[in-house]
Amino acid sequence: MSSSDPTVQPVPTSVVEQVDAADVTLSNPKRAVISLGSNLGNRLETLQGAIDALEDTPGLRVKAVSPVYETEPWGVEPGSQATYFNAVVLIKTTLPPSSLLERGHAIEEAFERVRDERWGPRTIDVDIVAYQDVVSDDPELTLPHPRAHERAFVLVPWNDVDPQAEVPGLGAVAGLLAAVGQEGVRVRTDLELRLPE
Repeated sequence: MSSSDPTVQPVPTSVVEQVDAADVTLSNPKRAVISLGSNLGNRLETLQGAIDALEDTPGLRVKAVSPVYETEPWGVEPGSQATYFNAVVLIKTTLPPSSLLERGHAIEEAFERVRDERWGPRTIDVDIVAYQDVVSDDPELTLPHPRAHERAFVLVPWNDVDPQAEVPGLGAVAGLLAAVGQEGVRVRTDLELRLPE
């Protein structure tokens, strides 16, 4: 049906918003795993802000949030940067991976993430770790995340929220975590991230 058809009325925005707000209308949602990390500013507040921004995304629902872990920065001189707070969220979404990636970048930009230095400190990292069982070597978005299976700061919180999880094409998260070990990844039981209302 062409868009010039005069019988086609646009759906009022208010109706679209109501429909989107209802979880039941996520028809055939896909599971995805997102890793969050922050080592600048108020790290806990920033992680919570990113979770809330994900929940505010049309076609996306946050289903589980891991405990907060504290980790040393990668690839830099010890003590030269603040430690990271890391967490993993499980989402269900009707967005395709490319749109999810755009949303992740938009959230990073909203928190003034600066991408000027590899391994540099960052206000917030929003990484898509896995999307359903998709395996893709697209340079724009490699799935699963090419280094997730060897990073304890991703595997530890992921295993917390989904002990049965698999890294597509690479095996069980629990098994990969056993191989990597949990050294340098400390749970912060004094901190908590909220699941959005």
